[in-house]
Amino acid sequence: MRIRVLFFGVLKDLVGRPADSIELRDHASAREVLDYYQSQFPQLKNAAASLAIAVNQQYADPSTTLKSNDEVALLPPVSGGSELQPTATTTSHCAIQRSPIETQTILNRLKQGSDGAAVVFEGVVRNQTRGRKTLYLDYEAYESMAMQQMDELAAKALADFKIRDVAIVHRLGRLEIGEISVLIVVVSAHRAAAFDACRWLIDTLKRTVPIWKKEYFEDGAVWADGDPFPPEIPRATPAP
Repeated sequence: MRIRVLFFGVLKDLVGRPADSIELRDHASAREVLDYYQSQFPQLKNAAASLAIAVNQQYADPSTTLKSNDEVALLPPVSGGSELQPTATTTSHCAIQRSPIETQTILNRLKQGSDGAAVVFEGVVRNQTRGRKTLYLDYEAYESMAMQQMDELAAKALADFKIRDVAIVHRLGRLEIGEISVLIVVVSAHRAAAFDACRWLIDTLKRTVPIWKKEYFEDGAVWADGDPFPPEIPRATPAP
């Protein structure tokens, strides 16, 4: 059977392409996809314990049985409006876009007379990383899966915290120093719930949503080290 395979972040550079198509035996497991690429690219063995696997845009256990034409993604740790731009991918609470994020526009859309609090978090591109001067960043995403994950975060925040509404917006592509990479807005009757929800949303997004950033410096470029996936997301292979 034929399987489509996607690579992101540092894996894309290591393999030399963003996507591939391979033939596997019927009823092969997702783990066999990783085994195949480890045999082709032995460097992958050093990174396997930190990787996650997605099957058809959902995090999956390596033992998951595949079907013909399934889409399997090998994922390194992630780095990670009102009238949104036409090029944006949007849902009622979330957006991924390549145009600048307009915080005030999104905030004005969300606020209503019943709200006593509006908490805004902006992730901003800074001019240095660990003492190295940063020129700009470049963000990429497994976009369809990222939108699903962001929607699930918004729904969980609305269910678990006493908030009225939320917006999550992430930008992709090249971002200059001082530009906004991610925006979270939470509105509620009381400030405590809005603060708690906003903090949970950004912390969880940075660990689970498949978005990566490449940092460009005067002397080269590297993919940013991501936070480890949380325990509930299966690893591609057990840690040694």
